[in-house]
Formats: sequence, structure tokens, C-alpha cells
Amino acid sequence: MDLTRTEVTRAGKQAGKPAGTVRGSAARLGLMAVPVAFFAVFFAYPVAAIVARGLEVDGVWRLGRIGDVLAQSDVRHVLWFTTWQALASTALTLLVALPGAYVFARFDFPGKQVLRAVVTVPFVLPTVVVGTAFLALVGRGGLLDDLWGLRLDTTVWAILLAHVFFNYAVVVRTVGGLWAQLDPRQEEAARMLGASRLRAWRQVTLPALAPAVAAAALMVFLFTFTSFGVVQILGGPTFSTLEVEIYRQTSQVFDLSTAAVLTLIQFAAVAAVLAVHAWTVRRRESALRLVDAATTARRPRGAGQWTLFAGVLGTVAVLLVLPLAVLVQRSLGASGFGYYRALTREDGGAFLVPPIEAIGNSLQYAVAATAIAVVIGALAATALTRRDAGRFVRGFDALLMLPLGVSAVTVGFGFLIALDEPPLDLRSSWILVPLAQALVGVPFVVRTMLPVLRAVDGRLREAAAVLGASPWRVWREVDLPMVRRALLVAAGFAFAVSLGEFGATVFIARPDNPTLPVAVARLLGRPGDMNYGQAMALSTILMLVCAVALVVLERLRTDRSGEF
Repeated sequence: MDLTRTEVTRAGKQAGKPAGTVRGSAARLGLMAVPVAFFAVFFAYPVAAIVARGLEVDGVWRLGRIGDVLAQSDVRHVLWFTTWQALASTALTLLVALPGAYVFARFDFPGKQVLRAVVTVPFVLPTVVVGTAFLALVGRGGLLDDLWGLRLDTTVWAILLAHVFFNYAVVVRTVGGLWAQLDPRQEEAARMLGASRLRAWRQVTLPALAPAVAAAALMVFLFTFTSFGVVQILGGPTFSTLEVEIYRQTSQVFDLSTAAVLTLIQFAAVAAVLAVHAWTVRRRESALRLVDAATTARRPRGAGQWTLFAGVLGTVAVLLVLPLAVLVQRSLGASGFGYYRALTREDGGAFLVPPIEAIGNSLQYAVAATAIAVVIGALAATALTRRDAGRFVRGFDALLMLPLGVSAVTVGFGFLIALDEPPLDLRSSWILVPLAQALVGVPFVVRTMLPVLRAVDGRLREAAAVLGASPWRVWREVDLPMVRRALLVAAGFAFAVSLGEFGATVFIARPDNPTLPVAVARLLGRPGDMNYGQAMALSTILMLVCAVALVVLERLRTDRSGEF
């Protein structure tokens, strides 16, 4: 044992030599090779193919087409509405969720972990389920319609409320996670020096929270700017975001030129948001000194704190729990489980198979997509572990986040356009759906594993390398034991987001193998109470599967396994 320790000590000293640095750089580039190839083939190539086909006329690129499209009044309206509703959704989400972030950060109360899981359920739900839940609440025949004759579907308020529902957990997790680790004694010291509670919060706590608030706001803006399923279901023909308009131009109007221009606009906007987000995250990581979150939470005290606590519970009950409860109630209807039984029958219409088979299809696709996302994401996160990485590696990090913001509709249609010739003729292959879903899962795997990998003492890796261990053995014997739990959490998130992916899958899922989100959308697009009830039933099943996955995640989650 003593000899081993001596060897490790000497190896640790030698690991700082230039040769070790060169080997480390070479190993990082080797780890990056597979993710780069994956994103080049299954993301950059399909997107570039669809954009090129849209802008090419008689073999010549018509960049002037961009100006022609932007000159159209309806396109300018779509662009304006996309930006406006994203800003409004972000502001409303911050207004509603910041009190919740404070409660989870500073208060200790029974059932806190259960309530945290309840708050997070909407975030892992597919957007199709979110839209369906609010349709059951505010749409035709919904709860508000039955009680007061009030309908909010096809109004902007339904869209804004659904976005708050979906993104509430983003603010609570991101801001609340940092708030819980801020030393409360700093604000108490300001109070002792004569500052009012508001002034102490504004001048001490708010500046410390600003990077986290900015990061959360940018994430919410990104998700709402690229919103598809929610707007598709709740917006009707009246409201259209860029993502919805790209889908309409591609699948209904067949105007690839306009769709390509809109894709480029969305791509530029998303790249700008991601650049600002990366800057705020780096600032957040380097500017604060934090304390153990377990030492800052306490029971609510005084009428004001109990009122705030009750208000947050009421908000969670009305905004987050009620839509899901109404969804379950509408899935049962007046006939009990009649809608669920109808899922087992073939209708000869929207489906070539009984709709119930969408459950098995979705689970199989999600498992395959999770395996792909975990392998690609783990390699990428390992390559990004060093904080002193250069611009090329930081650019690689930004590349991994692009699938969250680039039009999933464009990716799905690009798969059909680009992957149609050997050796990449995959249009008739089942693997096409998991590949599209994995593109969305990889960023979650990276963001979950990266903080844990960076917490591993780099000298352990360097010592193992100097002693002759291969990069694979270093990962297996040094990193894996420490990040095994984070890897399981990452796999859970990849499974949940793969299960609910809709934008790309709607193009590439075959009629005889529909996924759950695609089946829900098809049922909602057909008239009749039976179709509506079956859509509610499938959405409820999808919600329950996602909720079970989240409960497992909460049991596995550690404080260092990332924010989501």
C-alpha cells in the first residue's frame, strides 16, 4: 500500500509536465471525435441540407430570398409574435416562480422533496401533454367552459399560462439552487447596519442572484421562443411561432424556401441566446462564495413568511396541479375507462394499428435514444471536464446545446431529405426516430454530468495516466465510480425528453409505429368526443410514465448532479 501511494505521489508530480499536457489534449480530442461526428452527420448535415434546398434555385443560391421573405407582412407578424410571447412568457414566469424559488431555498417544511418533485413534473412533460392539459382546462368543453362558460383556448393567455406551467421549475431549480447556498448572514449584517429588508435584499442578495436569474430567464426565453407543441395545440390558426410556421410551410404549404429562411432566423436568434447564456454561467461559477445549502433553510416564521408559503402552495396547486388533475378527469369522462378501452381498437382512420401500441413504440424508441444520448453525452462531458479548455472546446460545448434551440421540425424534415442515399439511407429504418430523440437528450446528459466530472480531482486522472493507464481505464476506474449516480440521473432525463420529443418525430414516425406525442396530436386533429377522450387518455398515460421517471430521478439525484 505504501509503495502504491508513493508511486501515485510521484506520478502526480510528473503529470504536470508538458508531455502529460500533450497526452491530455490528444485524449480530449479523441473523446470529442465521436460526438463531433454524431452531430455533424445527424444534426449539421440534415439542417444544412434542408436550408440549402430551400435557398437553391436552378443550382444557384438565392440569398436575396431572405430579404424577400422578411418583406412579407405575415412573416414579420410571426417573428414579432414569437419574440413578444417569449418575452411576456419569460417575465410572467419570473414573476410567478421567484417566490417559489425563495420558499424552496430558505424554508424547511415536511414534504419538501415531494413538493419539489411535483414542481418539476411539468418540465419533463412533453409539450403535447402540456398543451392537452390546458386544452382540458380552458378549451371547448374544458373545466372553465363547463363552470363559467369561459374559454381561453386560441387566446394568447392560454399560451402564456401554459409556458409558465412548463417553465416554473426552470426558475425554481436554477435560482433556488443558488439562493439556498448564499450566506444569509450577509443580508443580516446589512439589516443590522440600518438597511430595510427590501434595501438589504436589493443591494446584497439580488446582485448575487443576478447571474442565476439571468441564466434562468435566458433558458425560459429559449424554450418559449422555440415553442411548438403548446402553440400548435392552443394557438389554433390565430397564433403561430417561428417553429409552428416552419412546420406549416414545410408540411402544409410545401414552401421550402420560406421554411429555410425562417430556420436561419431562428438559428441566429438561438445562437445569440446561447452565447449570452454561456457568459452568464461562467460569471455565476466564478463570482460567488457559497455555503452548504443544508445550513440556510429553516421553518417559516411570522405572518409574512407563512403567508408567502401559503401563496406559493396555492400557486403550485392552481397553476401546476389543477391542469394535470383536469387532464386525468377528462380522460375518464362519463364512461369511466371507456376512452382507455377504445385505445385497444383499430379505427381504420388516423392509425394503421390500435393507438395503444404507441405506448410500446415510445418506450422502445426512448430506451434506444437514451443509450445513444448517454454514450455521446458522456464522451462529450468527459472532453469538456477541464476548465482551462480553449475556444475550440468552448465552441464544442455551444454546439452540444444547439439542438435545444434549432427547429426540431427542420431536423426531422432534414432527416427525410438528407438521409435518403447509401450509406445513410435510413428513411425506412426504425433507428431514425431514436437518433432524432437522442439529439435532444445529449444536452441534458452533458449538463447533468459535467458539474460532477469537474468536481473530480484532476490529479487522480493525471496520476493514473502517468502510471500507464489508458484513457478508457482512467474513465472506468477513476471517473465512473464517482459519477455513477449522475450518469443514472442523466439517463433518466434523456429517457424523459426522448419519450416526449414531438417536433422531429412528427415527420419521421411511420403510421404503423406512432409515438405517444404523435398519436395524441393526430387524435386532437380529428373531430369527435371519442377522439378527444382518447387523446386525453394517451396524454394521461404519457404523463404518468414521465412522473414515474421523475420520482426515480429524485431518489437518485444528488446536490452535485446538476440543477435538473
